[in-house]
Amino acid sequence: MDSLMKKSTPKTPYNTSNDMTDQSQDQVPCCCFFCCMREPDATIKKAGIASCFKEMPLHENQEHVLVLSALWHIAMNQPNDPEFPSLGIFKCMANLIHKGIKDRNWLLTDQNIYIPYYAAHIIGSYTMNEEEFALVAVQSGVIPPLLELLSGKISWVEQRVAVRALGHLASYESTFDSVAKYELEVVKLAMNLASTCLEVVYVEFVGVKDVNRRLEYHRNLVNRGVGDLEMENHKAEEWASQIQCWSIYLLNSFACKDRLLSLNLLCKRVFLKDLCNMWGGLVNHTSPAGVGLIRILCYSKVGRKSIADSPKVIKTLGNLSRSSDDWQYIGIDCLLLLLKDPDTRYKVFDVAVLYLVDLIDLRSLGDKPNVGEIITKVLLLEHNHSKLKFNGQKVETPLQEVVDLKVHRRVKERLMSQEKLEEARVLANLIKQQGNLMLRLGKVEEALLKYSEALDVCPLRFRKERMVLYSNKAQCNLMLMNPDSAISDSTRALCLSDQANTHSKSLWRRSQAYDMKGMAKESLMDSIMFMNCCIKSDNNDAKSSVKIPYQAARMICKQMEATWIFAKAHHSKVTQHKNQVVEKTKEYCNEIGREDESGEGNYEEQHLDHKELMMEKRGLMLGLSTIIEEPFNTKEAADRRKMERANRRLKKGVVARPTPKLTRLCLDMLVGERSYGFDVGVLAFEKIGRRRTAASLPERGTRDRHHGHRRQQPRRDSTWKVYGVARRPPPSWNSDHPIHYIQCDISDPDDAQSKLSVLTDVTHIFYVSWTKRPTEAEICRVNGAMLRNWKHMWPVLAEQFGIEEYGFEEGSNLRLSELMKDKGPVWDEIVKENQLLPTKLEEVGEWWFADLILGGEVPLDSMNKAKEHGFLGFRNSKNSFITWIDKNKAYKIVP
Repeated sequence: MDSLMKKSTPKTPYNTSNDMTDQSQDQVPCCCFFCCMREPDATIKKAGIASCFKEMPLHENQEHVLVLSALWHIAMNQPNDPEFPSLGIFKCMANLIHKGIKDRNWLLTDQNIYIPYYAAHIIGSYTMNEEEFALVAVQSGVIPPLLELLSGKISWVEQRVAVRALGHLASYESTFDSVAKYELEVVKLAMNLASTCLEVVYVEFVGVKDVNRRLEYHRNLVNRGVGDLEMENHKAEEWASQIQCWSIYLLNSFACKDRLLSLNLLCKRVFLKDLCNMWGGLVNHTSPAGVGLIRILCYSKVGRKSIADSPKVIKTLGNLSRSSDDWQYIGIDCLLLLLKDPDTRYKVFDVAVLYLVDLIDLRSLGDKPNVGEIITKVLLLEHNHSKLKFNGQKVETPLQEVVDLKVHRRVKERLMSQEKLEEARVLANLIKQQGNLMLRLGKVEEALLKYSEALDVCPLRFRKERMVLYSNKAQCNLMLMNPDSAISDSTRALCLSDQANTHSKSLWRRSQAYDMKGMAKESLMDSIMFMNCCIKSDNNDAKSSVKIPYQAARMICKQMEATWIFAKAHHSKVTQHKNQVVEKTKEYCNEIGREDESGEGNYEEQHLDHKELMMEKRGLMLGLSTIIEEPFNTKEAADRRKMERANRRLKKGVVARPTPKLTRLCLDMLVGERSYGFDVGVLAFEKIGRRRTAASLPERGTRDRHHGHRRQQPRRDSTWKVYGVARRPPPSWNSDHPIHYIQCDISDPDDAQSKLSVLTDVTHIFYVSWTKRPTEAEICRVNGAMLRNWKHMWPVLAEQFGIEEYGFEEGSNLRLSELMKDKGPVWDEIVKENQLLPTKLEEVGEWWFADLILGGEVPLDSMNKAKEHGFLGFRNSKNSFITWIDKNKAYKIVP
């Protein structure tokens, strides 16, 4: 790549000044293209332009790049205009490309490096729509120089426009044979480009963080001279995806012709596996990419045979058929084509049936009607004569389910009266309500059985009721950590919706199930569809604004990062860098060991392990976390920038480290001759957290950080004085702590105001809560609701066990091991009276362990607030206690 650096740097094609430099006066003059364009006489104008096209490849003129830039704009805006194609533009462009490839010195002179790119782009633009222009281009000899660019003779930027132009030429009947003369070369080059382009673009452009090391002409072509680094990377990502999609488009032209040479190359197992990972992404969502080529291969016997022998391709098609992707029908169509072929049916049936059985209730998919009926007919094709060819119970069970649903039950319900059908619907609804009750009580397995029972009763014609039951089953399977069953049930629910893939709850549940299986692409598609359903439902209510659930936004951000087209290339580069770091570390440690072998025997191993841990767990290290506790109200790109700015401020000391999980105090005070800090919650993380907070506060002169001034030299009297607030007095074992304690209950507004208002040497006191409140008193109440002692749980627990007198005096030292020491006979009476399971008191609880855990002063965290902010991995604390108590009662463990 360094060989593409230019020899001189005159004006660029983006500074299109017509002023000639002194250097151009010594060059051979040629007809001025821009003068010819301004000629009013049409005959003279055409003759002049034709002369320009003939002379341009023969002479050297730094103004040529300006002419090519102008022609590029004209071709983009007027691709159907026959003027330039009739005057020899294709011959001129072909000669310029050939000259750029063969004459390296000319290519690297002035701005000539841009000319091959513009020339190939102009050819592709003019051949995009008009077959007549494509025929003229082929006759002008554009194919050989385009193949040179496609082979990578210059760079990936030129490969992009070359494969675009060749794809247009191969798409016309009149010009395909001309391209097919180079069939072996074209197919191999396109296959290689489709498989490697993403890694090449990342390594040579996107992965180069130092923009000064990127080729300047690449940057100018990508961002057209405008935009920042983020836009530049985004455009490069779009271009990389286009290279891959256009390469597949070129291969499609050969696959459609059933040419044996091309099919044998395309059906190689390695390339078929690569096709499974090729998709247009969100950038080129109109391209079917890899699965589009797989579908074309399925129309040929050679293609079907090769695909049937590739388990990964079959699995990819199955996952696609059960997704919300726009190309879902391609996955279904490919599986049906394989099942209809007697030579491939029994090779793929045991896998395909597990996916297609969930789609038999699908009515229509886009403009394709009766999709479910077609699937049913194909699955039951030769059913009675082919049982011996199936691989046992794994296939026979879902196939028998299809027979029962689509044959036996359909015939049975046709004979039922309307009254009987309504009775069955009501009965199914009652069973569903029982399942809902079981689910609320935490009896997930029992709820799952109830929903299955309701499905067996509910008639097939009541699609909405069956949709809800399947969706509820999916939720139960999610809670039981059974993602495969959750995907199956939610897919069936989505097939039963009025319009396919529009039931929001099922979409979200399937998205979570796919996430559990690590299938980021499918999870992303379902999350986006779920978000669209939320937007549509909000739009139906004119009074409400559009609300996107926070958990959906988090899921989309997570999966977009996982499905980033450069993720594999980035991982490869990081792994390579990690190996280099490990090797350098080994060499360094070996040198240290040779210099001093005494007392350093374990240093090498410890240092290396720590380095590997830093590389492998970099997302968990301080300052590198990608998970935050509150959502940003901006897009993903802005989230990254905010996180980076927050990390930089943290390193500079602008923001203090967070105190225990439920409170955060942001220190941004005015700094005078003496500066004072303020901290909250000092008893948790006593030995580490508060000392680090006091030590990390900025010293005198920090105020100038906002203006970019250099920090002044700190003095001894310019340190922070940090006050700590806690409900309990300071512990005796920590008397040398640098924090000044204030005994105060911040959950009590009056106590907080009275204790803190007397501090005259504090610059500012910030009362901070999760959400804004108009007054400090209300903020204190909000914090109090989060930090309060769990005394409010006493009446809840007492009510569950029927206890009237409860609670203990605060400050008293109680040990459960002492209280329960002689209570064995009492427990035996309770067991006998309440008919509980025969257990001993020692089996019910390990009291010494309870004393060990509960005897210390630790904060009891309520996760209710976290759940409201989208952290759905936690249950409501109060409801969770009640649920587990009810569950233990049902199991006859407690009265």
